[in-house]
Amino acid sequence: MSRFDENSDAPVHDPALAWLDDNDVTIPPHERFRRKIFKMVSVGVVDVFINQFYDVLSTGMLIVNLLVTILNTYSALRAKYGFIFDQIELVTVIFFAIDYALRLYTAKCLYPNKSHFRAVLKYIFSFTGVIDFLSFFPYFMPMFFPAGAAVFKMFRVARILRLFRINAYYDSLNVITEVLMRKSKQLMSSIFIILVMMLASSLCMYSIENPEQPEVFSNAFSGIWWSVSTLLTVGYGDIYPVTTAGKVMGIIIAFLGVGLVAIPTGIISAGFVEQYSRLQNIGSGGSEDVHFIKIELKEKDNWTGKRISDLNLPSGMIAAVIIRGDETIIPRGPVRLRAGDQIILGADSIKGDKPVYLKEITVRQGHRWNGQMLRDLDISRQTFIVMIKRNGKTIIPKGDFVFHENDIAIMYSKVRSRTADDET
Repeated sequence: MSRFDENSDAPVHDPALAWLDDNDVTIPPHERFRRKIFKMVSVGVVDVFINQFYDVLSTGMLIVNLLVTILNTYSALRAKYGFIFDQIELVTVIFFAIDYALRLYTAKCLYPNKSHFRAVLKYIFSFTGVIDFLSFFPYFMPMFFPAGAAVFKMFRVARILRLFRINAYYDSLNVITEVLMRKSKQLMSSIFIILVMMLASSLCMYSIENPEQPEVFSNAFSGIWWSVSTLLTVGYGDIYPVTTAGKVMGIIIAFLGVGLVAIPTGIISAGFVEQYSRLQNIGSGGSEDVHFIKIELKEKDNWTGKRISDLNLPSGMIAAVIIRGDETIIPRGPVRLRAGDQIILGADSIKGDKPVYLKEITVRQGHRWNGQMLRDLDISRQTFIVMIKRNGKTIIPKGDFVFHENDIAIMYSKVRSRTADDET
């Protein structure tokens, strides 16, 4: 999770999408309507019935479409129920077209930092946008270009990729994407090694076998096909070495192939273990080196009435969650803070070789600080009282601050001093 960046072009893929406050009266009616539609077509947003119903409907339409497409390949079923299959496919394709139009209309909500035109273009040329377009457009192309009907039917296979939207409901499916992204550099390195090995082995085998089998190892590509089938242990027996040197080379490459294929397998396996350990750590309360605090805004606080993007939080600090009554809000840039909001702030844990000690001291009735001013306290110069809690309120103390009974002082110390220890 990161602090909102006004200049970010990243699309909004938040399951809650709570920052899109479509009930904010300061937003024009057409914009509130656009945000409601965006929540409806965004998979995984189930805050109201219509959004959940649309998710079920779109998933059902896709499954029915794919089922009809499969059944249509059976000649007996096609002869008996062909007309029904065609009508069902037409209805589902029309639904995909309407869904695409709604996503074009709400593209501004998906990319809030772009103009509507640029947001539409970014969605159209995004991977998701291309899949959504291919879900319906090839169906209508044979009407205008009958000669290319077979080619257009092939593009309909893209509809099955829409099933990946179910990831919004299942964390176990998202783990696959997370692992591939986290281990992308290691996987690319292993793939590069495999490609180099394939090229080297194909050229070696071509050089050895071409004099004896010029019709089989006729060029470098034939050697690449052999190296692929050997390294990946899926040889088909259509091309193989006949010379002694070629057979020895084949044995060596086959052994190397087992190890090479195991490299990306091991990387992905390790990634799954790390990812599930990370999720388990988060689920059990682990903080992943991020410390969180909660503050409640009052009417006179400087942040009250400001937008998240206007807070200018320092680097390394994030506004993680806003709790507003019974509502949990993801603090995106446009969200405006209100009095009574509880903000969960997070920051990196303290690291390095310089320890920082925070101590909490409660001033009891007989404590020697009771009734004294802050400036009169005998504490180390490397120790500071940074905050006082009194009757549930937080006070930033000044030199003339007088301690009362039951005050709680938060002390910051650069070193673990004897004075600080003695006060506890």
